[in-house]
Amino acid sequence: MKFAVGLFGLSVVVMVFMIFQALRQEFILRNLKTRMAENTADVKRKEQTIVEVKNKIKEMKTTLETVSGQIEELSKKKAGLEKSTKDFDKDLHSCNDEKADAERRNVDVAQAMDKLKTKHEESAAIAKKEIQSLKQQILDRDKAICAFADTTKEEARKLCDIPEAPK
Repeated sequence: MKFAVGLFGLSVVVMVFMIFQALRQEFILRNLKTRMAENTADVKRKEQTIVEVKNKIKEMKTTLETVSGQIEELSKKKAGLEKSTKDFDKDLHSCNDEKADAERRNVDVAQAMDKLKTKHEESAAIAKKEIQSLKQQILDRDKAICAFADTTKEEARKLCDIPEAPK
């Protein structure tokens, strides 16, 4: 009997040990399931976050492409404006040069006109003097002729400013 009691005690100890092992494994499995559920939820949240980030990245890429296109257009416009500005500056410079030339020519023409005007006035004064002297010479000559002219003739009276002769 001792053997049976020993075997029974040993069986009870083995059974208690087995129950203990089974309970321990159950707790471990429950913890693993809980952690696995938590990890699965975390993975799903992280996947959603990754998807959201990917979408944001796609949006940013499209925005970046749009902005790049706009920058490119603005660069072209800027280059065009710079070229236009250079052309306008060239045109302005050439116009200013032409204006300066025209002003110089106007000044030269005005000076030439002043010189001509002065020469004309001098010439007119000289001509007036000559005309006056010629008129005087003509009057002197006419007076000399009138002294010798026949006043009975009409032409002589006109020349000498003599009224009509008495008849």
